[in-house]
Amino acid sequence: MTVGARRIWVTRALPGAEATAARLEAMGLAPLIDPLLEVRDLSPPVDLAGVAALAFTSVNGVAAFARLDAGRDRPVFAVGDRTARAAREAGFSSVTSAAGDVEALTALILDHAGRLDGAVLHPSALEPAGDLVTPLVSTGLNARRLAVYEAVERDPSSSTLSGLDQLEAVLLHSPRAARALSCCLAERPAPALRALCLSAAVARPLEGLLQAGGLGGVTSAPHPDETALLTLLTL
Repeated sequence: MTVGARRIWVTRALPGAEATAARLEAMGLAPLIDPLLEVRDLSPPVDLAGVAALAFTSVNGVAAFARLDAGRDRPVFAVGDRTARAAREAGFSSVTSAAGDVEALTALILDHAGRLDGAVLHPSALEPAGDLVTPLVSTGLNARRLAVYEAVERDPSSSTLSGLDQLEAVLLHSPRAARALSCCLAERPAPALRALCLSAAVARPLEGLLQAGGLGGVTSAPHPDETALLTLLTL
C-alpha cells in the first residue's frame, strides 16, 4: 500500500472483496475491506431432472451451487465475464457470457432458447438483485430459480465509522449493500464521502441519504461491471 494513498472502502462480501482490493492496490490506492454483507450458503435439495442449462448472475451463485452439486455437464449462461470465469474455474466447460446485466443475460438465453431441450435453472441469492426468471417464463421458456446462498447484512467496524472522514469513496456492488450503507450513515452522516455504484439500480437506495446530506455524492458506473466501476476513481 502506498503511503498517503487515497483510501477506498470496499463493502462487497468476501472473498470478492479481496479481489477488488487487489485491483485497487494495483491502481496505487489504499483499500479498506469492511464488508456490509456476509454470504452464507443455503442447503436446498438440488433436482436437475429436466434441466437443460444453468444461468448464473453472480460469482457467489456459482460457488454455492458448485458446492451443492458435482455435475458440470450442463451448459452455463453467465451474466458477465467474471461470473463466466468463475464457472469455468469451477469445472463447467460450456460457458457463455452475456457481458452485461440481467437484461443482457435474459436476451442471451432467449437467443439460445431454440436449442434448449428442457428448463433453465437459475441458482441465485435468496433475495436476488434482479429478476431473471419472470421475463424468461413470459416468453414461454421453462425456467425456475433455486436459492443457494443468502447475503446477510453486517455492521461495519467502529474504526471504519470513526474514520469516515479519511475515506475518499465507498464502492457498492449491490442494492443490498447500498441499503445497508444508507441505514449505517443515517445516524452518522459522511458529507465528504463519495459513493461509487456498480449500476443505477445499486445507487437507487442512496437517493434519500444523498438528499439529506449524508453523502458527498453518488455516481453510477456507465456499464455494470467492476472495471467500469473502478474507472470512476480515475475521473
